[in-house]
Amino acid sequence: MKTDTIFYTLLQNLPSVLFELLQQSPTQAFHYEFSSVEIKELARRIDGLFLPKPEYPHDPIYFVEVQYQRDDDLYWRLITEAFVYLNQYRPEKPWQAVVLWAKRSLDPGIPIAYQTSLSHGQIQVIYLDELTDTSSSIGLGIIGLVVAPENEAVQVARNLIDKVQQADVTNRRQLLELVERMLIYKFSNQSRQELEAMFGLTEWRQTRFYQEVREEVKEEVKEEVEQKTKLETIPRMLNMGLSVEQIAEALELEVEVVRRAIKKQSEEES
Repeated sequence: MKTDTIFYTLLQNLPSVLFELLQQSPTQAFHYEFSSVEIKELARRIDGLFLPKPEYPHDPIYFVEVQYQRDDDLYWRLITEAFVYLNQYRPEKPWQAVVLWAKRSLDPGIPIAYQTSLSHGQIQVIYLDELTDTSSSIGLGIIGLVVAPENEAVQVARNLIDKVQQADVTNRRQLLELVERMLIYKFSNQSRQELEAMFGLTEWRQTRFYQEVREEVKEEVKEEVEQKTKLETIPRMLNMGLSVEQIAEALELEVEVVRRAIKKQSEEES
């Protein structure tokens, strides 16, 4: 499944976790609306945007990116999208970019051009596998579950469920639903009955809820397989003399995706 989908689901349902990662008060989340916003000039969307509510005009905008694979172009793309957004919407607010890498070894480093042209701390980088204590809150606990190795994930999930069941009754149902969603993502090969047995969940919020999330996971897996198949055909189409733009149009991919695939193949062959 797409791990970034898990994180954006988490940020949408429990936005306080971003501010916990930034070592700020979780109550800062009440100042923000989390959304995705269209960037017309690039025909793309910014998926992780924390926009301050009107009553908090001095709070910064946060552009959030979650990355679980090596991507040498991530910082260039993220800052380009941020500046195009600023030009399009003209907000009278400060801003910061936050990049959540799965682990440090994936991070190519902030380009020197941005190190010298942006203010210190304008880009904040967090390595999820280096978080030392994810048991201090339910939000961080969910992140701990997502990044946990397979041999540790079951125990992490059980501890998380125990914590949720001790939460305030007014929030328990929503939190349990969120944890259930993460369990289905994390253990996508397990049936509902197997998950119930593994984690002592005698009933899910709704069978319909479970089925909807399972369908989401299946659809994401299908999309990933289709994407992989398309990427594998790029070298053959390139050898046939097609241009990058023609390949992108034929495969219904963004031109930048095709360029990155060609660059990656070239690096692997060299």
